[in-house]
Amino acid sequence: MPQTRRRIGYALSMLGAIVLGLASRRFADQLPPWLAEHAGDALWAAMIYCGCRLLRPGRRIRFAGAVSFLFCCAIECSQLYQADWLNDIRHTTIGGLVLGEGFLAVDLARYAAGIGSAMLADMAALHAAGSNRT
Repeated sequence: MPQTRRRIGYALSMLGAIVLGLASRRFADQLPPWLAEHAGDALWAAMIYCGCRLLRPGRRIRFAGAVSFLFCCAIECSQLYQADWLNDIRHTTIGGLVLGEGFLAVDLARYAAGIGSAMLADMAALHAAGSNRT
């Protein structure tokens, strides 16, 4: 599969993850409680994975998964640092969505689930397209 076509796919997947993630927050009261509680973080991590693949589509899936998970862990651990200037950023809409507000260990499992799901979908799409670079 040509890299430009792959990049378009990853960009669209990122956009889909963003839309679904925002919808999971906006319509949380209309979702099953377990889905409303976990979907946003898993979709955020899947979006990070798609971003890694968008930037470097030729790298192996496992590499993108590892980099994505480490990035998500770094963001989560940064929430342990509560400087006033950083909290001011976190209290903005975009800052809260990107940086989060408070450390939760369970978020690490949510990130792993989101990235793992994205990796499986990526492998399936590449297999369907006849690519062997997983």
